[in-house]
Amino acid sequence: MTEYIKKKADLFTLHHRHHIMSVNSNDTIPLSVTSDMERAAAAAQRKRAAAARREADAQNRTDRIIHQKKIEAAKKAAAAKKNKQKSGKKHRKGKGKGQGNGTNGVKKPHRYHPGTVALREIRRYQKSTDLLMRKLPFARVVREVAQDFKDNVRFKATAIMALQEASEAYLISLFEDANLCAIHAKRVTIMPKDLELAQRLRG
Repeated sequence: MTEYIKKKADLFTLHHRHHIMSVNSNDTIPLSVTSDMERAAAAAQRKRAAAARREADAQNRTDRIIHQKKIEAAKKAAAAKKNKQKSGKKHRKGKGKGQGNGTNGVKKPHRYHPGTVALREIRRYQKSTDLLMRKLPFARVVREVAQDFKDNVRFKATAIMALQEASEAYLISLFEDANLCAIHAKRVTIMPKDLELAQRLRG
């Protein structure tokens, strides 16, 4: 009986030892260690993904800046070409007339519309009572005409003044009548036939 009990005890100890050796041979890792390793790997993966996103964003920003600079350069080139074409047109327009343009720094002279200066002069001369013809040229014409009738004719200054006043009054009234004749013919320019008609109507 005692031998049987001893054999059972030996078998139990052998079985227990074999179980302990098998557990040690498997080298199992505790659950806490595996969870820490997984968290570290996930954190490293997240860091790598964030770094990749930042790099992609930086690349996109640089691409946008380069594209914007290209667009601005194209716009500037188009504007410069347009200005060059405009300056060329201005140069061609002013080339035959002998007048300067904006390219060489010479400013074109100011010009009024046709008729503006004429109306201004009409108003100015109608307000004044001064003589319109020069006195010395008129005096020479008077002496030249007088020489056909008598030599060595002398005139007083008042006599020449009176002749000039009468001559200018006659010419002004004659031109007024000629202007009416031109307006009657639906024209604005006085022609020789208008003066002839005015003189004929006067008799």
